[in-house]
Amino acid sequence: MMASSAPIDDQPHEDDDSAAGAGSTQPIAQAPSPALPAHLTRLTERARDYIDAASSANTRRAYASDWKHFSSWCRRQGLELLPPSPQVVGLYITACASGAAVPCGKPNTVSTIERRLSAIGWNYTQRGTPLDRSDRHIATVLAGIRNTHGAPPRQKEAGWIEILDKGLLVTLRGKNGWREIEVGRGSSDATCPVVALETWLRLAKIGHGPLFRRVTGRGRDVGPDRLNDREVARLVKRTALAAGVRGDLTEGEREEKFAGHSLRAGLASSAEVDERHVQKQLGHASAEMTRRYQRRRDRFRVNLTKAAGL
Repeated sequence: MMASSAPIDDQPHEDDDSAAGAGSTQPIAQAPSPALPAHLTRLTERARDYIDAASSANTRRAYASDWKHFSSWCRRQGLELLPPSPQVVGLYITACASGAAVPCGKPNTVSTIERRLSAIGWNYTQRGTPLDRSDRHIATVLAGIRNTHGAPPRQKEAGWIEILDKGLLVTLRGKNGWREIEVGRGSSDATCPVVALETWLRLAKIGHGPLFRRVTGRGRDVGPDRLNDREVARLVKRTALAAGVRGDLTEGEREEKFAGHSLRAGLASSAEVDERHVQKQLGHASAEMTRRYQRRRDRFRVNLTKAAGL
């Protein structure tokens, strides 16, 4: 798992098509700001510095170029930029993948398309009109582009994450290609997995590379290498013991019962939603496999006898 909001790097890209189309290369139109009291001027300047520090200069240039590329394509097609339309964005990334985004153009690589999509989403968010990247017009088309044109990823690129306003978008490589998983924000910060991840990324100072890593030096140092499955299993066992889960069992019995898969089984058993949503979240090919994870499943929740009026 890569800790990255998108496959964006700080190097120039050969297929940016940065000169395509007309228009300003500034990603955001600066609206006039109301006059602020004099004592807030310094804070305003500091806020601008923090905004600049949020991304590298190369990333900002790439985002500006990608927004210009998208804007120019919309103009040529007679389409409106606002409000954001998943259908329009889906057609745009299709054009990029097929080489039809610019006259006599060449197909963009999957990484370039993903970067362009991140730039479009970022620009819309800055305008206060977020783009729903989980919409099927975008997500399904992008999955098809990855499966058709994506090069086999290196071992260190098994997936990546993107933190959005409504939750977390996880892209993983599975047995049948790439798939996206949505992890929504919780009802409380204390139990929200997205808040927990944001806190971990901030405290561990992780900007790219493996997401979950070994902590050493009594919790003071975060290493560069990813955790393996055995280390994850040990963490789950240790946490379950410390939390007193299944206190009716001996410590040895509890260690036998809990492992890495306990996290998946816990989600499948606790989520009070339609079974098909759990199946999609866990990436199971069949509902029968999902039911194996549902330890407390109510087999009679759907009562066809009563539904038939009997």
